[in-house]
Amino acid sequence: MRHRDASARPHNRQQIRTPREGAERGSADGRQQAVLKRILVISAGVLLFLAVSGLIGRFLSVENVERDDDLALIQAQARGDVGGMLARLSGCRRRPSCVASVRANASNPRLRRAGAVKILSLKSSTAYSPTGATGNTRLAWTVIGKLPVVQCIRVRRSGNFVNGVSVTLLSLSAPIPNEADC
Repeated sequence: MRHRDASARPHNRQQIRTPREGAERGSADGRQQAVLKRILVISAGVLLFLAVSGLIGRFLSVENVERDDDLALIQAQARGDVGGMLARLSGCRRRPSCVASVRANASNPRLRRAGAVKILSLKSSTAYSPTGATGNTRLAWTVIGKLPVVQCIRVRRSGNFVNGVSVTLLSLSAPIPNEADC
C-alpha cells in the first residue's frame, strides 16, 4: 500500500466540486429566478388591477355627474330661476318651444318651492351606457313637507368610459302623474 503525501492534498475544498455541490448551486439560481418571476407576475397583476379599478371608478362616477346636473336644474326650477334653468339645458335658448316650457315650469306654483330639494327617485334610461346614448330620466323630487313631483329630463351621454363620458341635459318636461313613466 502506498501512502499519500499530506502536502499533495488540496488545501481549499472549494477547488474541487462534487457533482452534488454543483447541482445545489444551480438549484439556488433556479430558485432566485422563480422568486424574481413571481415578483414580476404579482407586480403586473397589481398594476392591471389598479388600471381596471380606475376605469371602473371613472365609469361609475358618471351617474353622480348626471344626478348633480339634474339636481341643479330642479333647484333652479324650484326657485323660479328661468336663466338658471336655461343655462343648464343645452341648446334650449335656440329652441322657442324649449324656452316656453322652461318659463311655464318656472312659473308653475306647484313647482316653485322654498327649501332644500330632495331627490326621491332617479331612473335613467342612459345609465351605465358604455359609449353614449340619448334618453329620458324619470326624476321624482320634493321639498320636505310638500307633495312629490315627477318630471322627465331628456339626457344625452357622449364619449366612452376610457376617454370620459359627458352628460348633457336637453329638456325638462312639465310634471307627469306620480306613477307614470317618461
